[in-house]
Amino acid sequence: MKISEQAQRTLEQTVDAVTKSYAQGRPIDSLESTALPNRRKIIEALHHLEHVSFMGFYSTQVLNAVNLRHYIGEHLYCASEILVTQIARSVGYARHGAAGPDPNDVSWSEGVVNEVFAQLPRLRDDLALDVQAAFQGDPAAKSIEEIVFSYPAVQAIATYRIAHELYARKVPMVPRIMAEHAHSLTGIEIHPGAKIGKRFFIDHGTGVVIGETSLIGDDVKLYQGVTLGALSMPRDAAGDLIREAQRHPTLENGVTIYAGATILGGDTVIGAGSVIGSNTWITGSVPPNTRVSYSAYHAHATQRVESEPPPKQDGG
Repeated sequence: MKISEQAQRTLEQTVDAVTKSYAQGRPIDSLESTALPNRRKIIEALHHLEHVSFMGFYSTQVLNAVNLRHYIGEHLYCASEILVTQIARSVGYARHGAAGPDPNDVSWSEGVVNEVFAQLPRLRDDLALDVQAAFQGDPAAKSIEEIVFSYPAVQAIATYRIAHELYARKVPMVPRIMAEHAHSLTGIEIHPGAKIGKRFFIDHGTGVVIGETSLIGDDVKLYQGVTLGALSMPRDAAGDLIREAQRHPTLENGVTIYAGATILGGDTVIGAGSVIGSNTWITGSVPPNTRVSYSAYHAHATQRVESEPPPKQDGG
């Protein structure tokens, strides 16, 4: 249906007003999109790397020992071409703005992509352990295949492990774009700067937040709604936030954090083997092998801390 002349005049006025708003010189008024990395292309490259990580689960082709290398090569060449361009854009934009990347930026990006891709066999080893941890940690899981196909934590963790390699090499923007894409799909937010050990499992997952400077050991298990966050941060003499300090907690090996728990602060360490109960609020360190729980009795809320180790499970 064609709009009326009156509606068209009103719309034209709106077009003029929005166009005028771009003349204010604010960061959001930038028109340098051709120099910026392209979010859609970065996600496309991420999909190629997901295929490489789980070829038997993502491929629509019949795979065997003869053709496997060919199909892996196809995905890696596509991902490499995309990422070299997009990383060069992100680096060039940070250095030159609208002028875009120069040959040195492209060369640096090629080196980074080759370094990260060289880590893929190790990352697949880590992902195999993550998937196994999910199977062993969730009695509702019927098979490894079910976990890879349907568990949001697998996608979030797989994306994190790739994005973290880029972050560790100081690639601007691209790792965060990858991580936030996974966040939008899974409801799990893992900053690519976090350091996470082996056999990591997030059960259910919705609402989990893991901050940039979090340190997570091996065999850690989180449930939905867990936050590993920061307290209010100090500012420097100029009034700017001090960004380089550790702001988020450390979880040592074998820690379990139940649903809705909030753990804050860079000085907060949850000792190895500890269990943090649901809906607890923690801003200080917890010794190893400690259970922390939050209970309500007759409208009085109490926090209980037990320093003895949790009881062993049957057969454990």
